[in-house]
Amino acid sequence: MSYKNYRLKTFEKASLCRNFENEVFKRVNEKIINFPVYLSAGQEYVPSSIAQIVKDKKQKPLIFGQHRGHSIYLSFGGNIVELIDELLGKKTGCTRGMGGSLSINSNKINMFGHEGLMGSNACMGVGACFSSAKPTIVFLGDASVEEDYVLASLSWAAKKELPILFVVEDNNYAVLTKKKDRRDWKAKDVAKAFKLESYDIDDQPKNIFSVLKKNLFKKPIFINVNTKRLFWHSGAGVDEEVKGDRLTLEKKFLGKKAEKIHRNIKKKIENLWKQRLEK
Repeated sequence: MSYKNYRLKTFEKASLCRNFENEVFKRVNEKIINFPVYLSAGQEYVPSSIAQIVKDKKQKPLIFGQHRGHSIYLSFGGNIVELIDELLGKKTGCTRGMGGSLSINSNKINMFGHEGLMGSNACMGVGACFSSAKPTIVFLGDASVEEDYVLASLSWAAKKELPILFVVEDNNYAVLTKKKDRRDWKAKDVAKAFKLESYDIDDQPKNIFSVLKKNLFKKPIFINVNTKRLFWHSGAGVDEEVKGDRLTLEKKFLGKKAEKIHRNIKKKIENLWKQRLEK
């Protein structure tokens, strides 16, 4: 696939994720969803870009998502209706209505949901990769990298040269505390100290494409992707006004074709939510 087509396909995935999250935001405000919800709006370009690369390589990795997992699930081909039902607490949900927003599982796409302990999915992902030798992706938040067991997991993956990708979706916050108030080191530098191939990039699809197109699953790789969250750590609220989020920038760059894609997806997602709420 050419980079141009890759960029448009990535936008299509990201648009699906954003429109889905906007609908979830509405349902939380309307109190139709009344349990903790972790929205990935603003960060959807990270899993969307990676999922498109994986699809082009015709690989089906094990996926260990973090708490903001809606966009991970959707980007890698998770069933939209089953995710809606999960958030509505229905038995027809992807985790039978028992996982909610935090713990999204899907055998269909090899996704194993977050179990609540911050960063524990790094340990689980490394263990699964080591025992199976299957390509694996572990998604982490920037605060979870500060956990000691995550660092030990990075070290083991490097030592055993596992076919694993660590992805830090770095939105700069641990709930409400910014990185500058938490630590004086960069995640990339720590990963590099463990002899992992490491990068610190922003969420432009070109950057993600460039660093992963050659060695993905051939060796352990660590990428810290700087992105922006649009909504609270949990629930439906806004921390501060965010300008220039990636989806908005890409839609402007790609022009009328992207506008049309976005409108059509928005209508589709609205109709799906309406149908599931009526059942």
